[in-house]
Amino acid sequence: MKPGHIWLHLALLGASLPAALGWMDPGASRGLAVSVEESQAEESRSFEVTRREGLPSYDGLPASCRKKLCSRGSRCALSRETGEPECRCLEACKPSYMPVCGSDGKFYENHCELHRAACLLEKKIVTVHSKDCFLKGDPCAMADYGRLKNILLALQTRRQPLQKGDSRQDPASQKRLLVESLFKDLDADGDGHLGSSELAQHVLKGQDLEEDFPGCSPSDLLRFDDYNSDGWLTLREFYTAFQVVQLSLAPEERVTVATVTVGLSTVLTCAVRGDLRPPIVWKRNGLALDFLDLEDINDFGEDDSLYITKVTTVHMGNYTCHASGHEELFQTHILQVNVPPVIRVYPETQAQEPGVAASLRCHAEGIPMPRITWLKNGMDVSMQMSKQLSLLANGSELHIGSVRYEDTGAYTCIAKNEVGVDEDISSLFIEDSARKTLANILWREEGLRVGNVFYVFSDDGIIVLHPGDCEIQRHLKPTEKISMSYEEICPQEEGDATQPCQWASAVNIRQRYIYVAQPTLSRVLVVDTQAQKVLQSIGVDPVPAKLSYDKSHDQVWVLSWGDMHKSQPSLQVITEASTGQGQHLIRTHFAGVDDFFIPPTNLIINHIRFGFIFNKSDPAIHKVDLETLMPVKTIGLQRQGCLPQAMVHTHLGGYFFVQCRGDGAMAAAPQLLIDSVTDSVVGSNGDVTGTPHMSPDGRFVISAAAAGPQLHVQEVTLRGEIRTRYDLNVSPGVSDVAFQRSFTHSNQYCVYATLQARPGLLFLELSTGQTGVLKNFKEPPAEPAWSWGGPRRVVRDSGLFGQYLLTPAQESLFLINGQQNALRCEVSGIKGGTTVVWVGEV
Repeated sequence: MKPGHIWLHLALLGASLPAALGWMDPGASRGLAVSVEESQAEESRSFEVTRREGLPSYDGLPASCRKKLCSRGSRCALSRETGEPECRCLEACKPSYMPVCGSDGKFYENHCELHRAACLLEKKIVTVHSKDCFLKGDPCAMADYGRLKNILLALQTRRQPLQKGDSRQDPASQKRLLVESLFKDLDADGDGHLGSSELAQHVLKGQDLEEDFPGCSPSDLLRFDDYNSDGWLTLREFYTAFQVVQLSLAPEERVTVATVTVGLSTVLTCAVRGDLRPPIVWKRNGLALDFLDLEDINDFGEDDSLYITKVTTVHMGNYTCHASGHEELFQTHILQVNVPPVIRVYPETQAQEPGVAASLRCHAEGIPMPRITWLKNGMDVSMQMSKQLSLLANGSELHIGSVRYEDTGAYTCIAKNEVGVDEDISSLFIEDSARKTLANILWREEGLRVGNVFYVFSDDGIIVLHPGDCEIQRHLKPTEKISMSYEEICPQEEGDATQPCQWASAVNIRQRYIYVAQPTLSRVLVVDTQAQKVLQSIGVDPVPAKLSYDKSHDQVWVLSWGDMHKSQPSLQVITEASTGQGQHLIRTHFAGVDDFFIPPTNLIINHIRFGFIFNKSDPAIHKVDLETLMPVKTIGLQRQGCLPQAMVHTHLGGYFFVQCRGDGAMAAAPQLLIDSVTDSVVGSNGDVTGTPHMSPDGRFVISAAAAGPQLHVQEVTLRGEIRTRYDLNVSPGVSDVAFQRSFTHSNQYCVYATLQARPGLLFLELSTGQTGVLKNFKEPPAEPAWSWGGPRRVVRDSGLFGQYLLTPAQESLFLINGQQNALRCEVSGIKGGTTVVWVGEV
């Protein structure tokens, strides 16, 4: 073994300075030693990045290598003879000072050199936890040599104590200054090189080296640490001998921005450089990623890069990297995720009579925000603008003031951004009322009859309410029969003169069915929205209190209390919910469930993998696989002292907002932020309190409590950053919140909030912060007689393109026209209508 290579050995043997100087990293030697088993596992590690055809890869490899898997120590290249991809041994490794012993008994300067040698020799070589290859032929034992260097520095500290200004420096800087002073003392002629004669002249006063260190002397510095074997030690080699880490990061690289399209892969490379650089530590939201074993994030490779496969919008945000033990020098990577546009148009088809107004609306989501254009029969509409034809809300609405026969046509909405384009068609037919074409019949007879209505579950059965006409379209009385069982919708109990219905939660199943819970009857009714009748009942555990629809797996989750004291809660799942019949009921094994949460889908996120359950006595949230219904992991909240009460999720940056329960001593408990990438608590959400509500696009979080005086408005940026927009005083508190897409600003939302103890309805325009209160409402419903009643006063919106909202009073329903921001009408004679579902355009 060449003497010039011996300096590397010390990293494995943990040479250290006195503890008082704080230079020893207790985990350094452990982190550098690799067992045989770990090495064998490492030997099989490799990665593959899927790339689109025609796109260059991020590491410079030809695109045809995207499916070629090469072992470490080699890389893919194209054969000169055949042009096919093949694995070739690396020509050289990057300089890296992490010495290892190979299973072949040889010493290697780093893992890359070991893997390269294995490739060239065509034999298996793994790293072993052994010092044999370091000690062969060395008269001075490595452990003794390390102790010698500690003594050299300790004596130098006595000779030249730190100056006053030096005491303010960090331990790493102090060590560097001490090593520099020792080098200057040894360099007798001041030429910047230490020779054997200069080292031999150095005397360690008060130390009997012959007795304490047989075979070791200052001259061994040259024998062990002359890395280039030129017979001299330079200051740089001296730094290496005493493990002085010198790191650098160019000012222009302290913050970098990386942009990747959703679904692709990306690599973040750390720009922290330097001699003897320790391994790189990657963090997200302050949490180290290196040992989390994440399925989509890996931190392997000779350059300690961070690999993110199949990027989604939850991955956006900030990632930092620093050398282990040197957190003061770090680089920040801002990961931006671009998403091609996804659009919806409304209506898909409409028939109008000449002379009336018509509107065609287009909603687009994507990152960056898509630009919307319209074509009529393939021609650009912007060239035909007039008083009759205009574009509103930044082009998201095409308005025709008075339609004529020539306005008939196919109107194409096109949304485009830097990474993609999407389009859809909205057809307009102008027909005389006396001529009923097929399109006219379909739109008038089918579209208005079964869609765009509110289903209100009241004391007197089921009310189907059409908001445009302010009329009850259908009333299913409590005595009406269930189609498949001939039971009554609300059977009268023996001895009761009246037959009131009791409802809890209800969910819309793809505009085809409504599932609604009847707690006192321990069953769930299935309402057919096409036929507007109750199709069947499904028996569930006693007192079903909450339903939630998992659209990704077409299943309805049912939380039952067991009894009115919630003493025997259970969680059941109804599969194949959209079939309307033949469903299966699965009982889960989760015990003590107090509540659960399934993140909703939207235009960008159309599949959800995990749900979350929690109970009122356990400071934790349990993650559940929605497909297998098996627990995945537990996110502990014990350190934060949080008993979860409610939670929402945004796909922008992947945050969960968790409201904790108050303990009586606190008027309002704080909110916590959880990172869904790492399933770890980030910290508190500032001083925000109250139940969180998330806008459908994941961009706005509204937090308010029924007893709290404040309404907090936060925005999640397209970089995954959470920013407070403003706080509003809403005393005495908010009961419920609904979002409605803005009619004046594209990609914006308005908020309607019912007040806990006042009849007014609060209105808030999120883009401007403009607020108002709609009045002339009657007193809100009394407090629910049963605890499953939910908010005292609910408010429900009418979908992505809907303009109406509904909120109940004590014995009536109030409809609000959101486009005009005004009260539409009151429908009287309906008591207990606190369970409401909208059926209409998504």
